[in-house]
Amino acid sequence: MLSDGIERGFPLERLKRVKEPKVHKDDGGFFIFTLNENAKVYFEDFYQFLEKVEKRCLKEKRELEKKIIEFDPERTETLSYYRARKIIIDLVLKNVYSFYGDSGNLGVIMTPWCFGTVILEKVESYKEMLSCGEIQDFNIPEYPYFVLKYLDEIYKKTLLEIFDFPEKAFKVRWQYTEMFKRYAKLLPDIIGGLETILLLIKSSS
Repeated sequence: MLSDGIERGFPLERLKRVKEPKVHKDDGGFFIFTLNENAKVYFEDFYQFLEKVEKRCLKEKRELEKKIIEFDPERTETLSYYRARKIIIDLVLKNVYSFYGDSGNLGVIMTPWCFGTVILEKVESYKEMLSCGEIQDFNIPEYPYFVLKYLDEIYKKTLLEIFDFPEKAFKVRWQYTEMFKRYAKLLPDIIGGLETILLLIKSSS
């Protein structure tokens, strides 16, 4: 369970009862082979990883909030750095809560590195929306230029620290992105081919 009471989407009691062919069990516990990587991931390991990330994020969030309140408002750039880092922490926490409590999608169970890649791309998307003025964030009440500048400079390093990953962890992310792009391009062709076959079958019958 997470600190705010959110429970695991797939607790042990549920896994014992589930009739899902994707869910397997061995001496290490219940696991699945992930869609993206075809990697063996134990449910217990994934949830423990999220619990550690939440604990780490909450500790830093408290420290950042204290610094932002007590810091000299005239020191704009340092204050903007704290705010940029808090934006990242908040986004990580939001997704930890979402993934941890999801009880309807086995796709949320993944390796830590894959989860980190997902969050990396979510942060980049959020950063772009902030830059374009498409969304507002309460962490940017003033001096948006400096906050966005620091956000762009520190987001990768900050995520690596939060997840306790080596730098190479994010170097494989494009493999997943490109794979999804290829599937997205192939899907219409596959559907079109199937429709053509069905039409030929109907016309010949």
